[in-house]
Amino acid sequence: MIEWRRKGEWLELTAAREPVDKKDAEALLPECFHGKWIAKWRGSGGIEWKGNRIRLRLFPEEPLQYMSEWAEVEVLFEDDFCLVANKPPGMKVHPTQEGEQGTLLQAVQWHLEAEGQKCRARHIHRLDEDTTGPVLFAKHDWSQSRLDAFMRDKRIGRHYVAIVQGRPAQTEGIVDAPIGRDRHHATRRRVSRTGEPAVTRYRVIERYRSAALLEIILETGRTHQIRVHMSYLGHSLIGDTLYGGDSRGLSRQALHGERLLFPHPLTEETMDVAAPWPADLTGLRERLKK
Repeated sequence: MIEWRRKGEWLELTAAREPVDKKDAEALLPECFHGKWIAKWRGSGGIEWKGNRIRLRLFPEEPLQYMSEWAEVEVLFEDDFCLVANKPPGMKVHPTQEGEQGTLLQAVQWHLEAEGQKCRARHIHRLDEDTTGPVLFAKHDWSQSRLDAFMRDKRIGRHYVAIVQGRPAQTEGIVDAPIGRDRHHATRRRVSRTGEPAVTRYRVIERYRSAALLEIILETGRTHQIRVHMSYLGHSLIGDTLYGGDSRGLSRQALHGERLLFPHPLTEETMDVAAPWPADLTGLRERLKK
């Protein structure tokens, strides 16, 4: 277990013993700080020690990358290293063109500024504009590098719920089908032999007269993956007109990120963050039950 506390820009760690010199102090640091980070802090004076206390300048003040914009943002989890925000429907995670406003990233940045935190928000993953649920942000370069590595190593779990058309024959299953661009449509994706590997697990939670509620877990993170794979199975998401869904029940795809699981950047403790269902999806579920 890592014993630590924050002091302004510095992370203070308690070492097992008092180091004899700088090299020894570096050797006493947990493995997660080794490599390029030690070299970076060494070159910038970012390592100090006194007694068995070793300090790292882990939280430097930094300029903004995007202009912040006031917006209501529901923070589901936050500490000195990272933040999880609940994305509403109709909001992009980040700007996709110069001068674009109204994104979750800008709303999170406003929240940080309002709380007196002089750091930049960095999104670790994305959700489609009309998909709701938790989005993970890092607050500093070191945290981002750790969370990006966890994402590459498939240690970040994303659990979704979706309401699909029809009643899947199987109670659970795996869709292992590569996804690539649709050359006939600028934004659509499709299952393609030459696409990137994509694996989706699903389980039926509830069955209705002509629809079903599924729990879905991603093993990969391709663009529109759930939407493409469910359409491929013949069970398009309700509201997902881009992939064959009927819009009469919902004006967007019936897809919500219900849980996000990730190792904490410092301790690697598993963080399990749940996001409440949005009102439109709750309403659709109740109508289908009746």
